[in-house]
Amino acid sequence: MQTFKRLLSIAAKSTIPVLIYGESGSGKEIAARFLHKQSERKEGPFVAVNCGALAKNLIENLLEGSKKGVYTGSLSDQKGLVRAADQGTLFLDEIGEMPIDLQSRLLRIIQEKAVLPIGESQSIPVDFRLICATHRDLKKQVQEGLFREDLYYRLHVFPMRIPSLRERKEDFHNLAIEIWNEIKLSSLAPEFPDLELSLQELAILARFSWPGNVRQLKNVLQRYYLLKPYGESLQTILDQEISTLSDVKETLKVRSPTPKWDHIVEALNKNEQNKSKAAVTLGVSRGCLCYQIKKHYSQCKWLEEH
Repeated sequence: MQTFKRLLSIAAKSTIPVLIYGESGSGKEIAARFLHKQSERKEGPFVAVNCGALAKNLIENLLEGSKKGVYTGSLSDQKGLVRAADQGTLFLDEIGEMPIDLQSRLLRIIQEKAVLPIGESQSIPVDFRLICATHRDLKKQVQEGLFREDLYYRLHVFPMRIPSLRERKEDFHNLAIEIWNEIKLSSLAPEFPDLELSLQELAILARFSWPGNVRQLKNVLQRYYLLKPYGESLQTILDQEISTLSDVKETLKVRSPTPKWDHIVEALNKNEQNKSKAAVTLGVSRGCLCYQIKKHYSQCKWLEEH
């Protein structure tokens, strides 16, 4: 972890593209935000995009924007996500999920440092710092023809790997205490301001495998903070996590952490808009499915407003 932090500090002082590898939930977006806040562009916008959640029929419009009147009902110019990051940072999360046809468009944007909104005849210059993240092996995807080799080398300028939580032996206790203190400050349960984690509880946490990484640790600590005053034990909560994971693995043979929008629509249609059944079909939790739906419509709303 110390090596990763050192690389982060070094990368933050530059403007070169950064590629962050790491498991889902390991804190890739947190690292990207750190790079932005420590850079010369910290006063500019930080625009985060989940490439796995991009709707195929909105890809061009989302990235590069469009001119007023180019679509029926299009009443104003739409900037697109790349121009929204002008003078700031564009963070492309799960870049390995980006469709191959969109990869060529992204490559052109990176090469030209400009976008061509739909309906425009002239490119518009844009100045942004690019940070990408993925849980996939991009080099292997290149070999399998799933990722453009020329784009790979454009992104693979300053690669770094964020360790999984189970690998963070040296700073696990500090991280758990830091998250616990953040929960206390968030007034999640203001009537219990003096709750602390004991050394025994920290040891119990450290023995868990944490397949969901930092995200899962935060969820567990939030739940424990609420239940601890009522006699719920930390071990019981962790046992429930193991039970839930076992049930998921038994039910879901193929798990897709970020289903694409067209797959979501297909699953919802097949299951008569039943989200629970559609989630099982997609191999994700119902909460994940609802999040992707909300994110899709938020992006559509954002386009309408810009």
